[in-house]
Amino acid sequence: MKRSTLLILSITGVYSAILHTAAWSVNNFLMTGPKAYLTFSSSVAAGAHSGMEECKFQFGWERWNCPESALQLSTHNRLRSATRETSFVHAISSAGVMYTLTRNCSLGDFESCGCDDSRNGRVGGRGWVWGGCSDNVEFGEKVSKLFVDALETGHDTRALINLHNNEVGRLVLKDTMKRACKCHGVSGSCSIQTCWLQLAEFREIGNYLKIKYDQAHKLEMDKRRMRAGNSADSRGATAETFHHIHASELVFLEDSPDYCTRNASLGHHGTEGRECLQTGKNLSQWEKRSCRRLCTECGLRVEERRTEVVASCNCKFHWCCTVRCEQCRTLVAKHFCTRRDSAAPNHIRQRNRAHRR
Repeated sequence: MKRSTLLILSITGVYSAILHTAAWSVNNFLMTGPKAYLTFSSSVAAGAHSGMEECKFQFGWERWNCPESALQLSTHNRLRSATRETSFVHAISSAGVMYTLTRNCSLGDFESCGCDDSRNGRVGGRGWVWGGCSDNVEFGEKVSKLFVDALETGHDTRALINLHNNEVGRLVLKDTMKRACKCHGVSGSCSIQTCWLQLAEFREIGNYLKIKYDQAHKLEMDKRRMRAGNSADSRGATAETFHHIHASELVFLEDSPDYCTRNASLGHHGTEGRECLQTGKNLSQWEKRSCRRLCTECGLRVEERRTEVVASCNCKFHWCCTVRCEQCRTLVAKHFCTRRDSAAPNHIRQRNRAHRR
């Protein structure tokens, strides 16, 4: 298990509820509680890991690139923020936990559950019936809620936002499920099909949540009413705000900080030293603009560095039965954001020109 996704889970409670309270961070992993549910702990940790790895992929060429502290900053009581980025962290990590629990359940890794066969035998549509081994999302959803949502012990607006975004991740997982079918009939005639529901690839879930991140809605709270603290007036203001939010919409409360610059207290490393892309095969327009977005727009310059890459080449098949390759060395140009030596950063020069006008 990688250090970047290790968790703290402290679980207590009665057998029927699985847990009462829990807390996690990216630094350690600890589980105590009902022995019968210790078997879920590795799936929860693996799910959170896959969620954060997907987060790193989705934001690989953006100023905020899902740093090591992202999960801790979104759950730790004294460090919590409610930005657009933490909304994605909550959704993708929640989806990752539910995804892994669901998959492991369907594979028979848990004694307490298996495939969802509740609809088997029913007519699903013209020419097909429910059957086979549907992924048990109901189990995955139930257990992931008990683990992930239990992290939010507060009753403030941030806690409600986090719980809402957790649920968005679970809804996306269910919405992206696909129907798979198997043909039956004489000589492959496929006169009838047996169909079941299965999870989509997790990358598809990540792509879907990334779109929701781009479309996330900022909550505009009534600050006068919110100053009332935990009074009924404050809770009423929060309830009214959420009343207008769709269940599948990511929400955030605070504007994002300047991710160009380093902020150690918030766990932001800035973009200095980051690699960007200028050339390469099959680059998207977003990737092609990464040097401008990460470097020049952040007051840094693009520096080209030649690095030696060793890779297998001239591979040949030898009877029987091995493949032998040579080791070829090639120089590859990579680009990085570096500090300007003497020139002022772009945004400073632009601001000075505006003042002169």
